[in-house]
Amino acid sequence: MDLNIKEKLFIVTGAGSGLGKGIATALLNEGAKVIVIARTKEKLEDLNNSFPGQVEMITADVTKSDIFTKIQNQISGRYLNGILFNAGGPPAKSFLETEMEDWDTAYANVMRWKVDLTKKILPLFRKQKYGRLVYIESESVKQPIENLVLSNSFRLGVVGFVKTLSREIASEGINLNVMAPGFHDTPAAQRLFVKRSEVENISLEEAKEKYKQNIKVGRMGDTREFGMLGAWLLSPHSGYITGQTISVDGGAVRGIMG
Repeated sequence: MDLNIKEKLFIVTGAGSGLGKGIATALLNEGAKVIVIARTKEKLEDLNNSFPGQVEMITADVTKSDIFTKIQNQISGRYLNGILFNAGGPPAKSFLETEMEDWDTAYANVMRWKVDLTKKILPLFRKQKYGRLVYIESESVKQPIENLVLSNSFRLGVVGFVKTLSREIASEGINLNVMAPGFHDTPAAQRLFVKRSEVENISLEEAKEKYKQNIKVGRMGDTREFGMLGAWLLSPHSGYITGQTISVDGGAVRGIMG
């Protein structure tokens, strides 16, 4: 399928590795221009070297308030087709292990920056009367994951504001959707494997296998598969899909509406 995004401009945050890199790569394979954002320049250079002439890099912490100014300067008046919101998750902790400082930090790193950046970039999409906004959250918004109370809580908040906003601007050619990934073989998932191995006093590999047992397709997710779905949601083909939270979990979520 031709996604009709060749030469179109997109932004992907958290593009240095894992699911963000998977979506950035899928967009680039379709011939898109992508502004990639991550804290580590070396990780972005890998994409730049693989797709010469298609990649523009911003080395920054996307959760900081100055990120919009850097994005605005990079766009420099051009037509922006879509943006992917993605960043690392909070530490793996049970509720009893958390302190109030953990909650404040998790709010800033999981939810606040997405609200802030959405509010700042939305006028551009409304002026264009077109835009695609996609947010990577977690299967935990469908069913809680143990030892991830911070993620379980604030990612639900993101889903709430995305659903609400999607209805407010649905008639303006702008859609917003959430991707809810299950376990993929990425660095982000490693923190859960480590936590479970510590809690249950088992090896890291045993902990990983226990998580795999709940995945009905029998394997971890592939970032390339995830990337293609993300690229489609960012493309013109997704025009009739808005306000949705789409599980990408290999059948792990048990709910009927999962």
